[in-house]
Amino acid sequence: MLTKILIANRGEIACRVIETAHKMGIRTVAVYSDADADAKHVAMAGEAYRIGPPAVSESYLKGDVIIETALKSGAEAIHPGYGFLSENPDFVESVTAAGLRFIGPSADSIRAMGLKDAAKTLMEKAGVPVVPGYHGDNQDPDFLAAEAERIGYPVLIKARAGGGGKGMRKVDSPADFSTALEGAQREGLASFGDGRCLIEKWITTPRHIEIQVFGDDHGNVVHMFERDCSLQRRHQKVIEEAPAPGMTREMRQAMGDAAVRCAKSVNYSGAGTVEFIVDASEGLRPDRFWFMEMNTRLQVEHPVTEMVTGQDLVEWQLLVAGGNKLPLDQNSLTLNGHAFEARIYAEDVPAGFLPATGKLEYLKFADDVRIDSGVREGDVISPWYDPMIAKLTCHGSRRDVALGRLKHAIDETRISGSVTNLDFLSRLCTNPLFSTGNVDTGLIERYIDVLVKTRQAQPVDWAIAAAVAKGAPLKDVHAGWSLWGGLEQVVTLETAGETRSLSVRFSSPAQVHVTLDGQGFDLGFAPLDNGDFKVSLDGLVMDVGFARGAETVTLFKAGNTFNFHVKQLVGIDTAEGEDGGAVVSPMPGLLKYAFVDAGETVAKGDPLVVVEAMKMEHTLVAPRDGVVASLLVAVGAQVDAGDMLVELEEDDV
Repeated sequence: MLTKILIANRGEIACRVIETAHKMGIRTVAVYSDADADAKHVAMAGEAYRIGPPAVSESYLKGDVIIETALKSGAEAIHPGYGFLSENPDFVESVTAAGLRFIGPSADSIRAMGLKDAAKTLMEKAGVPVVPGYHGDNQDPDFLAAEAERIGYPVLIKARAGGGGKGMRKVDSPADFSTALEGAQREGLASFGDGRCLIEKWITTPRHIEIQVFGDDHGNVVHMFERDCSLQRRHQKVIEEAPAPGMTREMRQAMGDAAVRCAKSVNYSGAGTVEFIVDASEGLRPDRFWFMEMNTRLQVEHPVTEMVTGQDLVEWQLLVAGGNKLPLDQNSLTLNGHAFEARIYAEDVPAGFLPATGKLEYLKFADDVRIDSGVREGDVISPWYDPMIAKLTCHGSRRDVALGRLKHAIDETRISGSVTNLDFLSRLCTNPLFSTGNVDTGLIERYIDVLVKTRQAQPVDWAIAAAVAKGAPLKDVHAGWSLWGGLEQVVTLETAGETRSLSVRFSSPAQVHVTLDGQGFDLGFAPLDNGDFKVSLDGLVMDVGFARGAETVTLFKAGNTFNFHVKQLVGIDTAEGEDGGAVVSPMPGLLKYAFVDAGETVAKGDPLVVVEAMKMEHTLVAPRDGVVASLLVAVGAQVDAGDMLVELEEDDV
């Protein structure tokens, strides 16, 4: 049995591992970068060590420093979490060579599954069905283009290393192949150090169904049923569930057997996930699923499996790493009810799901749901790491019950200080196809306009925000209110690019009159036990939550979040319009690539530069016709949101 472990990770997964380790009486060691010195996982661990600056290449990817820290701390084993070094076979070999235990599969197992092309060849030999495509070594662009023609469009280009949707491009026609291949190669090289790609047939009605497997050092392997991860955007999972909608006993048996064969073919030990693409055009059929890849680590969405099986997968990991056999055999594992997991991110959905930053001024989750999070109220979402705030997991006796609980829990979540994807997740829960279990990987893109549409703040929302900005509901009865009547105050608010000035007058600590464009609102505030308020207006009573910052007011109302900025009228805001000559970065990131040089003539819509955030590329285009006056940031430099990158001028010719 292990007695002390080091967690070579950060954020929610580090906190998750620490939680179970402490439950088992295992002491924990955390590591942290300078950006994480005050992070939640550092506070939770028994001891913590600094390993470097914020950049992952200088901290969480420094395997030698992490191993040295483990030895110095007296840890017996290293838990890698997911991401970072979790699927790096060279790191695993170094851990083992240092006399430590790697809490995960062997280097040979990881290496066998680390390259998608080689893994597919191995799976064919093991009798596991694979997607039609080209998985060979020839990387000549013309040859790959010819293979795509042979396979038949549409095709999917995939970086052969890594995962998480990085280095993947769908191509609909030969004219788009070359550009897509170059982008996939660049992203694969940046994310995994390997730009080689494979080509696969694009399944027109695809579902992403994966099987959780577990092995030990004694040759035992079981599967822990399936998770449906079809709700994706740009190959990034958004909501996961178990069991898969429409799953039959025959299909589950076939997929489970295939996943076990896959794991046994590489002598797998520890937690792993075998991912399959399923053609759902005629329902779930045992002859319509194909191997995609194996993730040789614990998955982000593992809580879904834990909810429906009643098993703690991290506990299983620690037991197996300690030399024990699997706690249960296949016949002892059972499914119970239904579970969903939603990933809550700091991201600007209407702007194209751009990663966001900010201090979490207010953070409150719904009761009676599972929350996995690596942040606390007051923490900062930085540009250095994945902007995940939390994973929210709900369980119910049936799918509709679990989904109803998920929707309620999302709507009851309160986050201010950064924009989030909460409204997007709430709308997704009520999508008619998702609600009935009719899912596929293209669902979000087909409904994207509806899902990302921002509900505009109504006059009553402006009125409530103005009252809150001036202190309602008042705790200090002297703030803006007196025995001789209310003092009239003016507040200017801005949201979604619209600015309005409102007049606010308190007639009592909980009664506020607000005037907007000549319309009056008499608002009453009554507190609720959960921290929200009943707000009354002309016989209408509404549940409203809010958070008040130094210059912000955030309203939570009817499943919608409204972020208001309290304007300080001390100057005039200026910004380039749609036809302006400035191209600015929409997010913090790295200027990865420039398509143009100073002096070049460009047309509206031409690609100018690529900004990389969280290893995903975002291409910025010319807002109008013109000439590139200058490139203001060098390729390879870090940029902040709002930094000017390219300056355009009129073409005098």
